Amino acid sequence: MKIITDHMDRWKTAGILLLVVAVVGMIDNNFITWLFFGLIYLIAFYEATKLFEATETRLFLYAILIWIAAGLYPHPSDILLFAVVIFAAALAYYRKIEVQGFLPLLYPTAGMLFVWMLNLEYGMNALVWMLVIVALTDVGAFFVGKAIGKTKFCETSPNKTMEGVVGGVVAGTIGGAMVATSIMGISLFSALIISLLAAKTSIFGDLFESYLKREAGVKDSGNILPGHGGVLDRIDGYLFAGIVMFVLLQAFGY
Repeated sequence: MKIITDHMDRWKTAGILLLVVAVVGMIDNNFITWLFFGLIYLIAFYEATKLFEATETRLFLYAILIWIAAGLYPHPSDILLFAVVIFAAALAYYRKIEVQGFLPLLYPTAGMLFVWMLNLEYGMNALVWMLVIVALTDVGAFFVGKAIGKTKFCETSPNKTMEGVVGGVVAGTIGGAMVATSIMGISLFSALIISLLAAKTSIFGDLFESYLKREAGVKDSGNILPGHGGVLDRIDGYLFAGIVMFVLLQAFGY
């Protein structure tokens, strides 16, 4: 198929990434998962500093400290609030700290902390569920958009079509619900609602990163992943979906 051969680098990289994720998932060890997510987070954080044009050299050290704290503290979301307070206090005191340095402490930091909390609270099965939702939404949007896409979704991402977005959300919702009911032991209603909202949110996670790249005047957040660009280009949907899934699982009482 031409749609496959024209994007061979993308599919090869996706296959390798899926293999790595599968190995981490099968090991299912919190420390290994924390290290793996930490590597992803630090690379994504570095890419975000470039997009936000944040030049403060200590930011990367702050990111390392945040992730170490996330591995030691039972409620990682508290760390984000603590970091916000510290940054605001430092900004008020020193006055010369660049404000854009605060942005990477929100994106991708918030999303990664919630993804980590999803693992801590609900285990590897919840991460598999999230992976299925976002991956199917992404793949579904790609194939449906290529096949029948005609209506532009929005100005931020001209290549996205409404048909592709709808197809992706439907694929992510159905696939996610099937996985959730089989491995998470939750009701079909809850599985459908959470999968639907996570799929829709992942679309806007991708859209948000597209917005950042357009503002920064770059095509990709990096070049570490052939056919995909940077790490942020690959995890943008998960950064939004992870937050939504964790909050909704808590709201539904799981």
